[in-house]
Amino acid sequence: MEKRLKIAEIAARTQLSVSTVSRVLAGKANTSPAARSKVLACARELGVMEGMAAGRLLLNSLVVFAPQRAFDERSDIFYYRVIQSMSKALGLHEVRLRYCALEEFDSDAQLFLTKMNEAETQAAILLGIDDPHIHDLAVDVGKPCMLINCRDRRQRLPAVSPDHRAIGELAAEYLFEMGHRDVLNVLCLRRYTMELRLVGIRDAWQGHNIKFNDKRDLLVVPSFSARETEEQVSAWLSKIPDNALPTAFLVGGDFMAAGTISALQKHGLRVPQDVSVMSIDGFNLAAIQDVPLTAVHVPRDELGTEAVHMLQQRLIRPEAPAGTLLLNGMLAVRESVRRIRPGKRRTAVERDGLYDA
Repeated sequence: MEKRLKIAEIAARTQLSVSTVSRVLAGKANTSPAARSKVLACARELGVMEGMAAGRLLLNSLVVFAPQRAFDERSDIFYYRVIQSMSKALGLHEVRLRYCALEEFDSDAQLFLTKMNEAETQAAILLGIDDPHIHDLAVDVGKPCMLINCRDRRQRLPAVSPDHRAIGELAAEYLFEMGHRDVLNVLCLRRYTMELRLVGIRDAWQGHNIKFNDKRDLLVVPSFSARETEEQVSAWLSKIPDNALPTAFLVGGDFMAAGTISALQKHGLRVPQDVSVMSIDGFNLAAIQDVPLTAVHVPRDELGTEAVHMLQQRLIRPEAPAGTLLLNGMLAVRESVRRIRPGKRRTAVERDGLYDA
């Protein structure tokens, strides 16, 4: 009864029909922007928005800005899957989803403004866009805008992201729990998010009173590809005497882990009998070279889903303070990491296995 009275009151105040008010509050597409604006403003004034069902999304058109590679599964499977999860979450609503490619830095500001100022653009999601000028423009335009896996350094725009620092720390902590103390970290540091993972790894080392030495404990690879990682790890292995090999490799992605394992095997090392390998990713290659890969899963599908829910709440409560939702990683224990006894560096390499012909 209260709901009907409020709808009637909103209709009277806005001089719109009851059916129009109902359609707007139900998130239907067949209403004009002017009518939507009037109804939502009045509904907020009357406190109707606070009591609305959580399942409604009060918009009909959304633009996703992301790097070009995000729209190609072969170029960036992580971002591609984030977009797919976003699309799935919006499938429950009458929302038209549009896409626009932008560079991470030095983005095309004019293109961004053109898309944002189109009448049909009611809100936007920025995926992996680090350009601070674009963030400034998003604030100035004034339409609801969510960030995914990037941050507004002035803390004006709401965001959802993996907790990269905690994820790095979790991965390193697991290796320490398994008895490893000599760990080589193979990482691509092309983005600040990867730097945050390295900070978390350093935190774990410090927590165990072990000094992190970049020259000894860190191998930086320019990309996440298996080929480049294999080349870099092979070159590193060729310079290291057998008695100086680490007991474990902590690798910044599944394809990088594939390259690492390939390089180790070509040097006569078995995983995990001789050397353990752990990944920070865990989605793309659960098993590499018949080795089930231990990994910390980085939130991926959850990012798109949570961004839609956060945008939903932003539409209901636009005056609420902006914040960042950090999603935890999840440890997936498989067989690529073995426990070692205190003081035991690694198993001696046996060229012939027990059942080799």
